[in-house]
Amino acid sequence: MDKVKVGIVGSKFAAGFHADSYARDNRVEIVAVAAIDGLEEFSKEWNVPDTYEDYNEMLARDDIDLISVCVPNFLHHDVTIAAAKAGKHIVCEKPLATTAADGEEMIRVCKDAGVKLFYAEDWVFAPALNRALEIVHEGSIGKALYLKARETHNGSHSPFAKKKSTCGGGCLIHLAIHPIGYALYMFGGPDNPAVEVTALTTGGLEKNYIHKDFEGEDWSVGIIKFADGRTALIEGNYITVGGMDDVIDIYGSEGRITVNLTFGSCLDVYSRKGIGYAIEKTDFTHGWTKPAVDEFFNLGYVEELQYFVDCVLNDKQPKYGVDAATGLATIQVIEAMYKSAEEGKTITGKW
Repeated sequence: MDKVKVGIVGSKFAAGFHADSYARDNRVEIVAVAAIDGLEEFSKEWNVPDTYEDYNEMLARDDIDLISVCVPNFLHHDVTIAAAKAGKHIVCEKPLATTAADGEEMIRVCKDAGVKLFYAEDWVFAPALNRALEIVHEGSIGKALYLKARETHNGSHSPFAKKKSTCGGGCLIHLAIHPIGYALYMFGGPDNPAVEVTALTTGGLEKNYIHKDFEGEDWSVGIIKFADGRTALIEGNYITVGGMDDVIDIYGSEGRITVNLTFGSCLDVYSRKGIGYAIEKTDFTHGWTKPAVDEFFNLGYVEELQYFVDCVLNDKQPKYGVDAATGLATIQVIEAMYKSAEEGKTITGKW
């Protein structure tokens, strides 16, 4: 196989950064996209030759090796199952599914079909976080004891994000899933699973701080305890204004590291008129801003998808952190957090 031929299901935001990342890899050819709308604009922007309104028609093609699942959360299960039965390897955007039961079925069907299921947690490939881990692994901050991480912004305009049935919950599953997945990657795994979670959320609708039309919560915080006693504090919310705010703090016995993924730009710009774009979810760009420099690369998307392509070309299984098992564990932790918030107690298990 000289090139991996890719089909994308979806035409919105996630499909765009998948296409951008694939376009940077000369080992990839995007041959088709399937979506219920936006096909003409998407195919023109990314020079995709074939379009389909029904993804099943695209999956029937023999020349597609890898499918990117870039549709609303509730569709991840159905598209992945269909792609696996069609014999395609799959990159599934977060979350793996809206329920752990659906995630388990996805893993089982992919295994039976002999196809690889990749879980797209981009933080695992973010250059700044990888450099931070190098510093941790060389022992420069002693033993890493505690992780504090957040993803927050001012809410979603997608109607699918506003309903539990299509999102799976609120900001906990939609935003905090990144720091949860990264905590599992850094501290967890088969030899050191998460064993306790405690969480609080606003509860959705009238209980929310701001977004009274969201069925899911607009604020969430959780604590994960691992088998070896280390802990992670996780936050996700829709009440943060001023742009998407992703910050990770790693506390060690001999030092600490802070990584600012979204406001860590080397650019400082002052504009009376405002500039065209600064970072995701900014309301306006007047005055001082810190515009992102290659946002998709710095968030990890580019290296992430290059890694998945390499796994397909060289018949390698993905590492922990971006394999289906991690995607499932992340959903299991989130379900336990929702249970903790609802029942007001710590939930124990093994994830």
